[in-house]
Amino acid sequence: MADTEEKKEGKKYNYTQKEIMSILIKSFSEIDYVGYNDIPDIDLYIDQVTTFIDSHLESVKRNPEDKTLTKTMINNYTKNNVLPSPNKKKYSKNHILTLIFIYYLKTFLSISDVKAIMEPVTDKFFNSDDELAFTDLYKEIVDIELADGKALTKDVLRKFNLSRKTFEDAPEDDRELLQRFSFICLLAYDIYVKKMMIEKLIDLEKEDE
Repeated sequence: MADTEEKKEGKKYNYTQKEIMSILIKSFSEIDYVGYNDIPDIDLYIDQVTTFIDSHLESVKRNPEDKTLTKTMINNYTKNNVLPSPNKKKYSKNHILTLIFIYYLKTFLSISDVKAIMEPVTDKFFNSDDELAFTDLYKEIVDIELADGKALTKDVLRKFNLSRKTFEDAPEDDRELLQRFSFICLLAYDIYVKKMMIEKLIDLEKEDE
């Protein structure tokens, strides 16, 4: 073994940290919500449902070839009582709204947890004739999420600035790698804590039952 080892060079990135932050904020601002009025008032067959959702959630795909929902997924949701059954193989506006909720929740929760969240809501409001219809529920949730967008952006920026203060004494070749890793860990910890809170809420709900 040689008496001295050549020091590995730091990884070279195509973008600076600040450029990456700008890209992240831009991608966040471009997230496209499916508007209530965008959803057809007529019932759709399953192929039409997958085409509709896939096209309207284009902005949240990681890769252009990714599918947001497939026929197999939808059939499994129905089979496992996560999604109410279609009426004569046709899916209503409320079915599409439910699928949108499921799509976002399943990205970080198990399907059993998604069912635990959605089933009480669909049981009570999916076919409700009360003042609060399922469509009203969807619109209110979207409105509050849009209103919270600025706060979310500020929180990501705060975490970015925190990460830039870490490893300041590290060698220059390593600093960017370590600060980027720090930023990812801060974002990941935030997801972990919030996921844990959601799971605790589900468990408390089960205890009440």
